[in-house]
Amino acid sequence: MEGASTRQLKVASSLRKDMAEILRSKGMAAFGGAMVSVSGVEISPDLSVARVYVSIFPSEKAADVMKTIEENKKALRGELGRKVAKQLRIVPELVFFLDSSLDYVEHIEELLKK
Repeated sequence: MEGASTRQLKVASSLRKDMAEILRSKGMAAFGGAMVSVSGVEISPDLSVARVYVSIFPSEKAADVMKTIEENKKALRGELGRKVAKQLRIVPELVFFLDSSLDYVEHIEELLKK
């Protein structure tokens, strides 16, 4: 995150760790057997909006998993709120994005094999 304050970086790092823990606690069954990890979090300067980047393996299940995450966004934010209640006054609004960098790496490896 270019130009981010130290506070933003610390909060983003903490949110990434907490979000990863929450998603891991749901288990793979909750996401149709897909493995979901949080690859990064960016937070707005006023700490009100967090952009959460998730990577999904296998990538064929990405659409279904993103749909599940969107449907459960309120519950995920609530769980996050319980975890960060001591550090933050307001729990940031969560906006989820699919991180396709793993697909990109896979694609490059395929090209190199040819």
